[in-house]
Amino acid sequence: MDITTFIQQMVNGFSLGSMYALIAIGYTMVYGVLRLINFAHGDIMMVGAFLGYTCIAVLGLPFPVAVLIAVSLSALAGILTDKIAYKPLRDAPRISLLITAIGISFFLENAFTVFAGGVPRAFPVPEYMEHVFVVSEITFTVSSIMVPVVTLGLLTGILFVLYKTKYGMAIRALSFDFKTVNLMGIDANMIISIVFALGSALAAVGGIFWVVNYPSVEPMMGVLVGLKAFAAAVVGGIGSVTGAVLGGFIIGFTEVVVIAFWPELGGYKDAFAFIFLIFVLLFKPTGIMGEDLEKSRF
Repeated sequence: MDITTFIQQMVNGFSLGSMYALIAIGYTMVYGVLRLINFAHGDIMMVGAFLGYTCIAVLGLPFPVAVLIAVSLSALAGILTDKIAYKPLRDAPRISLLITAIGISFFLENAFTVFAGGVPRAFPVPEYMEHVFVVSEITFTVSSIMVPVVTLGLLTGILFVLYKTKYGMAIRALSFDFKTVNLMGIDANMIISIVFALGSALAAVGGIFWVVNYPSVEPMMGVLVGLKAFAAAVVGGIGSVTGAVLGGFIIGFTEVVVIAFWPELGGYKDAFAFIFLIFVLLFKPTGIMGEDLEKSRF
């Protein structure tokens, strides 16, 4: 492999890893507050992609407006998921929440299969998103540049919210001690709703970028992508927002580099992400940037 091909694969891996990172942030934020692995999170990404498709293909709205509406409605879907499914189980055993999360995932997948059909639909990608630049024989598209930029911008925004606002202080306090926060007069349920809204909105952004780069929407699209994003969150350190982004980049690079060096193993590229996860957990069970369970999250 020459240096040009290697750099090209790095660009592709950076773009792919950014999409995993956007979804992984939602996993890690919900876990940081509720100690819950929200397995329905990947399907919220699918909901965002379908909402974007509906706004563009059915309603004929411009791409930026469609993204704004899809992200807003996905955030609302995340809040409703918490209010309907998770809030009644706040004091229930953790296994009950986990089973409920799996149930919500199956519900969303089957509901969209019934109402939208199981046949993949072509996503109408705006022409300017497919515009190609060539710099020193390295090929860039507008989307491959936009995804990492948006990801880093949103990461900066999330970190600002967490460390520079009162809501962020409440989120970090809630991740440290749920019961004490309630005793101090903070509305814990409202803070949890904010966390679900932020995580779901980021998942929707990741979902829309995913269908821009891989222009097909179908009800099961969030299953494997969600699992890889979860693997990214664990690799980076579940409970760490920065770690989730780092894990997303690592999983994205791993997936792309395997195909670049060993094209004959392309059919097994999904397995290598989880193999890498196993190796990380063997040597650092809390993830690369993870902390002891007794310490505060984020």
